[in-house]
Amino acid sequence: MPSQQFQELYESLRVAPDRGGMSLEQLREAGEAKARRYPLPPDVAHQAVMANGAAAEWVSAPGAVADRVLLYFHGGGYYRGSLHTVREMVGRISRASGLTALSVGYRLAPEHPYPAAVEDAAAAYRWLLEKGVAPRQIVLGGDSAGGGLCAALMIKVRGEGAPLPAAWVCLSPWVDLAQSGESYETRAHEDPSITKPYLDHAAQLYLNGVDARDPLASPLYADLSGLPPLLIQVGTAEVLLDDSTRLEQNARAAGVQVELQSWEGMTHVWQNNGPQLPEATDAVNKIGEFIKKVLA
Repeated sequence: MPSQQFQELYESLRVAPDRGGMSLEQLREAGEAKARRYPLPPDVAHQAVMANGAAAEWVSAPGAVADRVLLYFHGGGYYRGSLHTVREMVGRISRASGLTALSVGYRLAPEHPYPAAVEDAAAAYRWLLEKGVAPRQIVLGGDSAGGGLCAALMIKVRGEGAPLPAAWVCLSPWVDLAQSGESYETRAHEDPSITKPYLDHAAQLYLNGVDARDPLASPLYADLSGLPPLLIQVGTAEVLLDDSTRLEQNARAAGVQVELQSWEGMTHVWQNNGPQLPEATDAVNKIGEFIKKVLA
């Protein structure tokens, strides 16, 4: 049963103002305002860098090793979100996994539509390799659109014949911009944090006329064979639930070692709601366990 803290969070989401009338600038600022409620602990360091032209930052908790890296991509429908909006959560994942994180602030739509985000993700990955980080010591991670970007980067790296990272971790990933899963309708009244109209708008801005089933935009339609171990976390109340379950099915059918963790009653990317939420802490600890296992 969801915790009391989560029930309070759920109620605050349920009564929040409708985002349908917000401008692009207001939507982006709303995400930044939420992030300001969860400041980075003073013992977690962050430092801005440029990774082959992509804005990024190192995030490291005490004890994190420098030669094992979590390459992380934030969510936000490809048109909002930033390094700041996931900084606190990335710090918790660094603490749980023992990895230093490189969080990437990829270019956003509509100013920079597809494939700009994929290009920035690939640039950051190449930058890590150029700095001497071994690919088998790199784990990709991302939430929502960032989870989709993880998958897209895996497919792009494999297609280019470059060495693949050790694993990937997708939190409530958005991997079907065609939005064909039943949960877009069946969970519409359960998850107040994200809606199909919101995602319709985001997909339109990002795709800019590109086919929604393009494998690098919607990795649900990609061949996943040959990819490394995958962890997926998703809440059972999410409109994006089917994105996760179908990604798991496709990955397993392609021979990928995949672990799907479904969290009863959780809403979209609950992990990013601060350390005071027990379900967020539990989920991040399980991410750390998965990463330690695959890198052992």
